[in-house]
Amino acid sequence: MVDFEWYRSFVAIYRHLSVSEAAKTRMMTQPAMSQHLAALEAEVGEPLFTRSSRRLAATERGKELYSRLAPLLESLETATAELKSASLPHSRAIRIGLALEFFQEQIVPRLQRAAISVTASFGTADQLIEQLKEEQVDLIVTSKKYAEPGINYQFLYQETFAIIAPADLTVPCLNSLKEMEEWLSAQRWISYGPELPMIRRIWREHFKRRPLIRPIHILPNLHAILKAVGSGAGLSVVPTYMLSSPARFGVQVLLDRYMVDNELYIAYKSKYQHNPELREMIEFIRDEQN
Repeated sequence: MVDFEWYRSFVAIYRHLSVSEAAKTRMMTQPAMSQHLAALEAEVGEPLFTRSSRRLAATERGKELYSRLAPLLESLETATAELKSASLPHSRAIRIGLALEFFQEQIVPRLQRAAISVTASFGTADQLIEQLKEEQVDLIVTSKKYAEPGINYQFLYQETFAIIAPADLTVPCLNSLKEMEEWLSAQRWISYGPELPMIRRIWREHFKRRPLIRPIHILPNLHAILKAVGSGAGLSVVPTYMLSSPARFGVQVLLDRYMVDNELYIAYKSKYQHNPELREMIEFIRDEQN
């Protein structure tokens, strides 16, 4: 007789193509996970995976079994999570990790509409993925996708970055791409980090080379950069969602044709994908973009 847990272990192995990684997501030992797979293969009567020195590959029978089991297991997990959530009188809360500026500009203005208590953590993409892996947060908003087992990514939206300059700066009439690059390179620049994030993207996309720029200031806060540019300290690059009223900050958007786009994602642990609070917060964040 087939044990239901064998099916759950099989689906986890199929998704990760690794017994050890699947064991981590199910919080089991690797030998116990291997026993589940061996028992299910004995019941089916043939191998469900081929094994190599590096990773597993599903057999045709394994693929067929997964296509039947996965929707059923997801439906059962969803129903279980919903029943558990409805039966427990707990405070609905969720922990999110994201960039401070995104939170202040995109989430805070309508935070009063959130039906869930939010605990926010702020950091860079590298810091946030570590927080997610260590389960210090439940979901993150990130501009990077990491090849980490057990983490799901959903595309959120495409943000646009623009060059900003003091409102009173006059841009000369330049006739060539080379002249424009030379003029921009000669300006004072304020960067979010020493590696020139987004400034470097603009140079590579539009000028097809690395920027030969040494920033006059490095300010790891976009609100501080916005104020510094407005005070005349130099040029920089910020997301356009911060520029609903450029004149209010004393800045201007410079050279619309040199904007660049950047994709944002929502990421979370796949084992919690049916958690009602997680799903509700994802919808809330998505609604902020509509």
